[in-house]
Amino acid sequence: MSDTIKPSAPQGRAARKPAPGGRDRAKSSRRRAREFALQGLYQWQLNPGDVGAVDAHVREDEDFARCDRAHYDALLHGCIDQAAELDAALITFLDRPVDELSPVEHAVLWIGAYELKHCLDVPYKVAINEAVELAKSFGGTDGHKYVNGVLDHLAPGLRPQEVAAAGRSVRR
Repeated sequence: MSDTIKPSAPQGRAARKPAPGGRDRAKSSRRRAREFALQGLYQWQLNPGDVGAVDAHVREDEDFARCDRAHYDALLHGCIDQAAELDAALITFLDRPVDELSPVEHAVLWIGAYELKHCLDVPYKVAINEAVELAKSFGGTDGHKYVNGVLDHLAPGLRPQEVAAAGRSVRR
């Protein structure tokens, strides 16, 4: 079994065609960083231990050079270093124990929570949307809805002023 994940086939919607040569040029370097971080977090969940080996394996991908490496590093290492803290923030909004989440959804939630907490240059709506897009591409059929719901409830606690300024009530 491979320790890498690949995008799942879109279900119920038309697939976007990649650019000629099989590469999707529309992806931003930040989106690519999130995708590579997701792959690394997935691998690390299946084989916890040597983060350096996971990182090295992810960096072997020929498209890695096209990602925002600083953002990838922050996400991969930040999520691993703060996994317990991120889980503690998420648990209030989960409908099941953390260990019952799929590894993909768990990693996507870590990325979303990490961005909401630490990447203040990323608007909260963008952080949530990017996590939802990761879940749509790599997760199960309705995983993106779950990710959206959890992060939507988490955001007001981590970014109360930004959420309030967007005209939403701050949930407690």
